[in-house]
Amino acid sequence: MNSVLVAEKTAQASVIARREEVASTRSLLNTAKLMDENQTLYKLKELEYLEKICGKVGEISVNGSAGILEQLGKMMGTVPKDYALQTNSNTVK
Repeated sequence: MNSVLVAEKTAQASVIARREEVASTRSLLNTAKLMDENQTLYKLKELEYLEKICGKVGEISVNGSAGILEQLGKMMGTVPKDYALQTNSNTVK
C-alpha cells in the first residue's frame, strides 16, 4: 500500500514538473516573439545582459581616442556607421 502511494506521488510530481517546463518554454517563446517584433525591447534585453557581464568583470579599459559610449557600442556591435560623423559634426561649430 505504501509503495502505491509513493508511486502516485512520484507520478504527480512528474506531471507538475512537465507543466512547469511547458510554461517556461512558452514564456521563452513569447519573449522571443516580442523581441523580434520590437527592436527597443531587444536592445533593453541586450543592455540587461551587458549589465550582468559587466558586474562580473573587474575592470573595462577604454582609450582616449573615442568616446566611452562609442567604444562600448563597438564592443557590442551597436554603434551606427555614421556615429563618428554625427559626433564630429556636433562638436565642430
